[in-house]
Amino acid sequence: MARAAGPKQALGREDVALRTDAYFNRTQAIVAHFGDARVTYAVFIRRPVIAATGLMRRWLENVTRERGIVIECEQVYPDGAWVGAGEPLLYLTGSFIELSPLETLLLQRLGACCVAAHHAYQMALTLPHVAFLAMEARHCAGFEMQEMMDYAAAVGSAAARQEGAKGFVGCANDVTAPFFGIEKGLGTMPHALIGYARGTVRAAEMYHEVYPHDPLTVLVDYYGREVTDGLAVCRRFPELAAAGRLNLRLDTHGGRFLEGLDPQSSYAVLERNCPAAIRRYRSDQELRDLVGTGVSAAAIWRMREVLDEAGFPSVGLVASSGFGLEKCAAMADARAPVDVIGTGSFIPARWSETYATADIVAYDGESRVKVGREFLLAKSRIAPLPPSESAEP
Repeated sequence: MARAAGPKQALGREDVALRTDAYFNRTQAIVAHFGDARVTYAVFIRRPVIAATGLMRRWLENVTRERGIVIECEQVYPDGAWVGAGEPLLYLTGSFIELSPLETLLLQRLGACCVAAHHAYQMALTLPHVAFLAMEARHCAGFEMQEMMDYAAAVGSAAARQEGAKGFVGCANDVTAPFFGIEKGLGTMPHALIGYARGTVRAAEMYHEVYPHDPLTVLVDYYGREVTDGLAVCRRFPELAAAGRLNLRLDTHGGRFLEGLDPQSSYAVLERNCPAAIRRYRSDQELRDLVGTGVSAAAIWRMREVLDEAGFPSVGLVASSGFGLEKCAAMADARAPVDVIGTGSFIPARWSETYATADIVAYDGESRVKVGREFLLAKSRIAPLPPSESAEP
């Protein structure tokens, strides 16, 4: 199971007060004036998710340790478990004065994690024989988001591995690599190195000279000559190619086809290799993923054909560029021969789906909850309200 990359320092009381919603600070002051209560919060998300509460729980542990307080955390679902819409992920019990200002910051560390974990889980199961690399760091709004997204990918993948998938095996940064059980981030070269080297083969030579013991993954789309440059790299490194230590990465821009392809030849590629994929109704997006521009299923199949025909069957194919769940499903349909996918598209696209919520369901051991949220008591150890006491008259 994914583990935190390292202990995070909790915020001080003043920092929490500045960052939480104002009405929680006012609630804290009112409760302090009239007398504290021991409350239980139910924390939930309105859509199905994979539980990924570890970062939130770690942060709460730091808060309680630094403040010398006790907040009980009843974890209903372990990390990696599937959770239905609206089901409580966990219950938090403690002082109302202490818990009230923490609500905003706790929820910030929960919703996006669980939704991203669900996306990573689905993608991994859709292409169970493909290894994924989490390459979302550059798309995140700061390190906290990156940490949450990498943690989510690791948790979702751990759940998918229980069902036979490879899932996400690493990420792009060293700092979050421990989530995946590795010490360093993964990746070889950006397009910028090829521009610097003035050639794809030369960039590969430079990389291999500095990192001679590493497997070599080479981008081949910089000059729009994926086939030509890909074969040139293979011929330059025949030993690596034969040993399975050479990969070609396709990242073809969505505005053009892979070298040698067009709409007609793309259909022909799939007709040769997986005709069922194009013999039924397809949406516009599915057709784009199958036979369109960019890194399509046809493009991957064509590169595999070229490599095999040239005597390089052990050279692997890495694909990137917009591999979300829908594109992964299209690749699975076409049985695209891809070995590794680098993607950040497990990040939630609809942020409104990530909103987590916390409701108090008990005060000093007495169940009391907002009308319509009685279902939150279902998995708690708190006795539900009798029907006659479920609301004020």
